[in-house]
Amino acid sequence: MEYSSITKRRYVKIAVCFSQRKTKNGRAKEENATSNFQAVFIDRDGTIGGTGHFIHPQDFSLFEGAQEAINELKAAGIKVFAFTNQHRISKGQATLEDFRIQFKEYGFDDSFICPHGSQENCECKKPNPGMLYEAVKKHGLDLSRCVVVGDVGETDMLAAHAVGAIKILVRTGWGEGSLTEFRRNWEETVPDYVANNINDAVKWLLSLS
Repeated sequence: MEYSSITKRRYVKIAVCFSQRKTKNGRAKEENATSNFQAVFIDRDGTIGGTGHFIHPQDFSLFEGAQEAINELKAAGIKVFAFTNQHRISKGQATLEDFRIQFKEYGFDDSFICPHGSQENCECKKPNPGMLYEAVKKHGLDLSRCVVVGDVGETDMLAAHAVGAIKILVRTGWGEGSLTEFRRNWEETVPDYVANNINDAVKWLLSLS
């Protein structure tokens, strides 16, 4: 699949959508597009650092430039939320608090973490959109004005697709595999942008103005 042409068309569509709002008299009002993004949900493993596999927060390292990317979103006035499945919590290998502390240190405004194992049939484990709906209740969000950034098509992208959020897939972590050998697992949707890494994802997002 040729993603460059797809993302170019979707770039134009999203830019137009967020740069035009109707005033009360029906005229289009030009606005800064980035001001209309309410929040960006960012996966952890393989997206901002690590390998795509579980690494305890004490041993986890960010990718080069990932902290700057988070800071750029916050400087633009966009809320930044962690959005991650961490089933090892259910096995006692880490705690929710371990992750919350980590995300707070990175500057995330909030963290949404699924601690459940695959057999627990919860509503929060991606690709279920439960964590996104939890964020709506907690922060009063319009998910069509939110963005999900992640490296796994069959979890991150499907969760975003389920709620109508903008979808950015990064090629780091499991990203390349998501675009090739595992593409069949999420073939019902297409990312709005395929980024080389978290820095590229944020650069593209902030360019929508």
